[in-house]
Amino acid sequence: MQTKAFTSTRPQRMATLKAERSAVVVRASAAPAVAPAPAASASASDPLMLRALRGDKVERPPVWMMRQAGRYQKVYQELCKKHPTFRERSERVDLAVEISLQPWHAFKPDGVILFSDILTPLPGMNIPFDMAPGPIIMEPIRTMESTVLGFVGAPFTLATYIVEGGSSKSFSHIKKMAFSTPEVLHALLDKLADNVADYVRYQADAGAQTIQIFDSWASELHPQDFDVFSGPYIKKVIDSVHKTHPNLPIILYISGSGGLLERMAACKPDIISLDQSVDFTDGVKRCGTNFAYQGNMDPGVLFGSKDFIEKRVIDTIKTAKATGVRHIMNLGHGVLPGTPEENVGHFFHVAKTAHERM
Repeated sequence: MQTKAFTSTRPQRMATLKAERSAVVVRASAAPAVAPAPAASASASDPLMLRALRGDKVERPPVWMMRQAGRYQKVYQELCKKHPTFRERSERVDLAVEISLQPWHAFKPDGVILFSDILTPLPGMNIPFDMAPGPIIMEPIRTMESTVLGFVGAPFTLATYIVEGGSSKSFSHIKKMAFSTPEVLHALLDKLADNVADYVRYQADAGAQTIQIFDSWASELHPQDFDVFSGPYIKKVIDSVHKTHPNLPIILYISGSGGLLERMAACKPDIISLDQSVDFTDGVKRCGTNFAYQGNMDPGVLFGSKDFIEKRVIDTIKTAKATGVRHIMNLGHGVLPGTPEENVGHFFHVAKTAHERM
């Protein structure tokens, strides 16, 4: 395999890019063009999400959706006809901004998540990839020679794509590396953690007010192995960012995290995002009340009737309120393909008027 050289400096093109899954920018918004308020000047005029996260008394929990920008919207589907490649849509600034604001114009959520992809930073690390339609890494990295030269990225989930060469069902290559040559994987993860922290800081300096870190594939690890190959590197990212940006709220989301909640808490994020496999009350009992929480309505509920959607939204908000924790209303996973757009609108309407319904 060809040895690759990676740069540890941010390329100029990264000024146009933000990561949606491994380091997601959530702009707490009162309007799409609102400027981020400095932490030192916190006031009642700050966006609802920021006020809720710092523990202010608010009229209702803020609400946004993972994957709220994208394929379920007709306006997005029409845009895709003119711009058929995901790389173009996610890497052209004008298109990424337009797509990011499509759900804001339609539903006015309290957070605007930038439309991008978990692999967006990889070309800046000299790791080319394409979508066909899923991610394909042209030259997977599976030896120490390919990893010791340094590059920017994110921890375990990005490592799975880099080592597997794309999406995987078995994760056999990265597990082989973990259990036969762990020093290689640790070298890779250490570099990734150092540089994703830098990437997160860059997003914050560019105006992001809240960052979400996705470890989409960490639940593929046995909890014992999570403690070795995922948790320490998430914590390294969070600790590093908090040293330079102590007031930047960081959300941690792991899909299928029911067996990892205490370990998520040990990573010390500001907000723990619960997926739909977890009872909200149990999640708070397991992790404690020092964190804010996000979630965790099953996205499949959005295929139900409007009455059923309303009931589940209100149930989720009531349950969170009863625990006494700060809460961001969200789904337990991203919006599913084929979700009726009008049901997404109803979700937002109910969540934003929940204080009038309870």
